[in-house]
Amino acid sequence: MDPEEFLSKRPESLLAQLRREDLDRLSVDELGERIALLEAEVARTKAKRDSASAFRSQADSLFRS
Repeated sequence: MDPEEFLSKRPESLLAQLRREDLDRLSVDELGERIALLEAEVARTKAKRDSASAFRSQADSLFRS
């Protein structure tokens, strides 16, 4: 592979990697842990989205006045 071709490629998203991961190799306990971690990440992402939305609303109000 050409070094420039290697360097110019964007890294694959983490979500794409998660979707491709083979879950058959995980135990029931490991699957439960994975679910808990993913649920925590969903909660963190929703909190960030809500925070960003509130910030945007405040900025919009400020500049409308």
